[in-house]
Amino acid sequence: MTNSIILLTDLAAEASGYTISVVSIIVVFLSLTVLVLIFTAIPKLLEMKIKSNIKKTGVTEVAPNINMEADINVAIAMGLHMYFNELHDEESNIITIHNAPKQYSPWSSKIYGVQNQPLKK
Repeated sequence: MTNSIILLTDLAAEASGYTISVVSIIVVFLSLTVLVLIFTAIPKLLEMKIKSNIKKTGVTEVAPNINMEADINVAIAMGLHMYFNELHDEESNIITIHNAPKQYSPWSSKIYGVQNQPLKK
């Protein structure tokens, strides 16, 4: 009888562990889906707000899209590339190892080792 009671309590403890695991996984995925929905809705809400502001002000013309030629885009990209690559110094890529002289330290001294144990009387 006591073995069956212990078995049932063990099963209940394991089931609560599985329950916690399943609930935590569900909570994580639900929160991720909510975040995805929020992040996809923000641009749409901003666009609707901009359109409503344009209607309120009464402006009928919207600024046209700016189309730049390819060579201008290439020049800007090359300038940014050169600027960001100049932030780092040029290194020689040579690794040198210098042996430092060892200073005396009582922590590594051998005279306080195992051989100098107090005498028992």
